[in-house]
Amino acid sequence: MVKRFVFAVPGDLATPTGGYAYDRRMIAELGDLGWQADLLGLGDGFPWPSEATRMAALTKLLEIPAGRAIIVDGLALGVLPEGTAQLAGRNPVLALVHHPLALEAGLSSEQADALRRSERAALSAVQGVIVTSAATERLVAAEYGVPAERITIARPGSDPAPLAAGSRDGVVRLLSVGAVVPRKGFDVLIAALATLGDLPWRLTIAGDLTRDLNAAARLDADIAGHALENRVAVLGTVSPQHLATLYAEADVFALASHFEGYGMAYAEAVTHGLPVVGTTGGAIPDTVPSDAGLLVPPGDMPALAKALRRVIGDSDLRQRLADGARAAAPQFPTWRQSAEILARKLEMLA
Repeated sequence: MVKRFVFAVPGDLATPTGGYAYDRRMIAELGDLGWQADLLGLGDGFPWPSEATRMAALTKLLEIPAGRAIIVDGLALGVLPEGTAQLAGRNPVLALVHHPLALEAGLSSEQADALRRSERAALSAVQGVIVTSAATERLVAAEYGVPAERITIARPGSDPAPLAAGSRDGVVRLLSVGAVVPRKGFDVLIAALATLGDLPWRLTIAGDLTRDLNAAARLDADIAGHALENRVAVLGTVSPQHLATLYAEADVFALASHFEGYGMAYAEAVTHGLPVVGTTGGAIPDTVPSDAGLLVPPGDMPALAKALRRVIGDSDLRQRLADGARAAAPQFPTWRQSAEILARKLEMLA
């Protein structure tokens, strides 16, 4: 017997980000486990929707048949606390928190405070909270007041991936994957690399350039300001096939995120056996083992530059970190294992 639930998402489910990739894959895997997802689009602009979009989203949620289990992506749920409260007792609701909204980089203190209050209120009314890492579990419990027994960790899964072959011409190929938004720290990465002009490296950035046009413009300006046009290639969104080629040709994965609720790009780099240079922001230390990468405090450009210098300049270190990544990759859960965790939670609620 097919069991049904509603998966409510803001924006376009096809958007090329880790959060949407997680949603897409979970929907597919849950389908294979006998759970039919009725996809409910909540509109665009979250977490800052127009009032019309917000009211339309609330109406859609309240039109869901009573008793039907609902999973709501946290990008929307966190700013719909009144809708969550109205659904309480009528529908079992699971919040899917990729990372708390208030921790997005580039927010004013007033914006962060508003999002924190709103999300805290929304999470207080749901029957369960799904998070993607132990670090986010601790954060949601400590700062958002969600009892630990209502939080379930369902980490993103990993697919088997071919090991990166790397370059053979003496130039170290760095790969950075992520949407160009302030939270990913591309300004810190470019500033750090600008201090390493004496070393042989090239950087390729693959990620959506349309999510934050100001951040994309700043990236272009930073590259030009440091005269790195011949060393840094910004590709925008690429196809899965092209991304696989970029991983295959890379020697090092580098990303200076200020915060990650899990860090799917970091995990993908590890599955390709790549050494990682990154930060300790959020769940990244849970995702990247210490013997697979060098992690520095978020926003610490000198520390990031030092780590990059070590990895670019020392082939033996790169090999040791690559060996660590290859040993760690089999320990990541599969998508089916992660979906089974979510299916059990749905079963309990239903």
